[in-house]
Amino acid sequence: TFEILLLFSPDIFGTIESVFLPNLPALETNPSFHVFDQSTRKGHIANGSNNIILNPTFENELSNWSGKGCNILLHESMEDGKILPLYGKFFASATNRTRSWNGIEQEITGRVRPKLAYEVTAIVRIYGGNVADANIQATLWVQSQDINEQYIKIAISQATDKGWVQLQGKFLLNGSPLKVIIFLEGPPPGTDILINRLVVKHAEKAPPPLRPFMKNEAFGVNIIENSNLDDGINGWFPLGNCSLNMEFGSPIELPSMARNSLGMQERLSGRYILVTNRADTWMGPAQMISGKLKLYLTYQVSAWVKIGPGSTSPQIVNVALSIDGNWVNGGQVEFNNESWHEVGGSFRIDKQPSNVMVYIQGPAAGVDLMVAGLYIFPVDRRARFKLLKKQTDKIRKRDLILKFSSSKADNVSGAFVKVEQIQNSFPFGSCITRSSIDNEDLVRFLEKNFNWVVFGNELKWSWTEPQQGNFNYKDADELLDFCKNNNLEVRGHCIFWEVEYAIQPWVQGLNKSDLTTAVQNRLTDLVTRYKGKFRHYDVDNEMLHGSFYKDRLGKDIQATMFRTSHQLDPSATLFVNDYHIEDGSDVRSSPEEYIRQILDLQRQGAPVGGIGLQGHIDSPVGPIVSSALDKVGTLGLPIWFTELDVSSANEFIRADDLEVMLREAFAHPAVEGIILWGFWELYMSRENAHLVNAEGKINAAGKRYLALKKEWLSRARGYIDVQGEFRFRGFYGTYNIEINSPTMKINRTFVVDKGESPLAINIDL
Repeated sequence: TFEILLLFSPDIFGTIESVFLPNLPALETNPSFHVFDQSTRKGHIANGSNNIILNPTFENELSNWSGKGCNILLHESMEDGKILPLYGKFFASATNRTRSWNGIEQEITGRVRPKLAYEVTAIVRIYGGNVADANIQATLWVQSQDINEQYIKIAISQATDKGWVQLQGKFLLNGSPLKVIIFLEGPPPGTDILINRLVVKHAEKAPPPLRPFMKNEAFGVNIIENSNLDDGINGWFPLGNCSLNMEFGSPIELPSMARNSLGMQERLSGRYILVTNRADTWMGPAQMISGKLKLYLTYQVSAWVKIGPGSTSPQIVNVALSIDGNWVNGGQVEFNNESWHEVGGSFRIDKQPSNVMVYIQGPAAGVDLMVAGLYIFPVDRRARFKLLKKQTDKIRKRDLILKFSSSKADNVSGAFVKVEQIQNSFPFGSCITRSSIDNEDLVRFLEKNFNWVVFGNELKWSWTEPQQGNFNYKDADELLDFCKNNNLEVRGHCIFWEVEYAIQPWVQGLNKSDLTTAVQNRLTDLVTRYKGKFRHYDVDNEMLHGSFYKDRLGKDIQATMFRTSHQLDPSATLFVNDYHIEDGSDVRSSPEEYIRQILDLQRQGAPVGGIGLQGHIDSPVGPIVSSALDKVGTLGLPIWFTELDVSSANEFIRADDLEVMLREAFAHPAVEGIILWGFWELYMSRENAHLVNAEGKINAAGKRYLALKKEWLSRARGYIDVQGEFRFRGFYGTYNIEINSPTMKINRTFVVDKGESPLAINIDL
């Protein structure tokens, strides 16, 4: 059953003021509606007995509430009745705020239990301060038994002065704290925070997800009508006031990424659509494909594109989809010549649309556009996995010859041998935070299933020096001690970050001279302090997407950061690190752009030692990922996936996406490590990307990860031959071996290092 609440304004009954509803499936029965007239405002939505907030709708005035550095007031209305409570009779305001962290708070010590997920819902708005909108954040202040303090961001949402909005999020406590306070903060000083209701309750367990049922997938079948233009331009229409004509002279081979998915296909016709008289960037050829897309299938997009003469700068060409009016990126490419270029991408739908249009757009007005061989087809992931398994066996395994000898007269031939690999030496890692390692269950999963880590925020400059001269290395130090005690290798992320929003205000306010000094001090302080403790450093994060330091200190500053880092700690491998390299969705970070950037850094003397692909990806397609790895791999540097996560509300789809990424990475010879950007719910920056639910249940994605880790451990059984040898092929890593015969039972351990030639291992019995 579903309860739907409609709230009507007091002046015009029948006008919906606000509705907060989850996404509901289609109802098979008639819903019942509970209608409340806000002019009488009788009662409020039941908070439920499990709400741990006392006086949540201010029926007992301001009892149990207090101001955090400011005053709080109770209201029935404001602005001569223009502002009324959404629920109940009252609301409160946090006023006379002089700091952004000022707000309204309530202590909840003793009412929250450790290792339980809590859901927070607040009804809020802002008032005054000459601000029309501002972010309001729900924050948890926690004081541990050893008097350490911690601030946990629960949720953040943009509030306005026009109406009430809902702020919603979750949190999890690791231990039994001494004191816990929840508060609202965020808007600039002088702006009041209004709150009508706050609910904090144990998060309801979601019903078990269902694996999507798929049938008649038609893998590899192009859904585009008349793609080869065998029937002229029938099925196509101009989007906007442009002209379409058919011409000859386009490539007859499928683009490489599509060819790798489809295998041997008929050749293209050599015909293409010529688009002229383009008066705007969005004008181009279009086709309706409504009713042709199936839920949850991953679709690959592929086409040849070209532009005509007349452009004075690089042009972007984008295959786009309009799905019920929403733009979906099907892939984009940027170029500045008149050659044919491959464009590729992918997408997926999780609810059935009414209208779907595909169109090709991008070049500047007046620039002709040419399109050939547009393919959109569902990919067969399982078929590709067979290929990847063969490739994995080729590059991640080694032929082994175990040679047994004994000082005794016993003949070892015929003894039974049982070989079990206990650890694969390939680096599988995860992001951790200072707060996450206080969760004992999380730590157990981490220790068992990962051998590398990276810190989420604790090494970033904005964390270690939030205000000039105010240093905080305590969290990073404690994380390093944790890693040392648990034999975990560590990546250093990151020394600098080029994207302006990630840079603390005091750094943004420095002049060129002071900024130069601050950069040098940052390098010296950090890299000297941790010399020899981080195996890798992401030196200047996301240089393809930001240029804060480059714009202010000149184009040589990035190479200088690399050179200085190497001088201060020659043992650390220095990485570039960026996102969307592997998915075809962002022309700023195409493999070609990444290669150009790395070569430019190397020409300036930057000792770039590794290439980081973050791997925040949706709907991955293996050949697109592999193509990017092939291109970047031509530089001969080790490639790491440094922040891998995939997101889907359906954990089975998430598991499938994760398997694609892990198999593609593990099967590629240039990839030397994979770091997940977390694995535990509420300790990840991306929603619906976790492998383990907040309270410790391993979901389908987590089970898939564990299954792959198990698949990549070798096992062998058999008997020692007459030459005293036992042969098998196994993954690199550490092994246990058990030898059994009527006269002996012996256990030994050995290590298989990376190498191409057969490895002989002598085992003295």
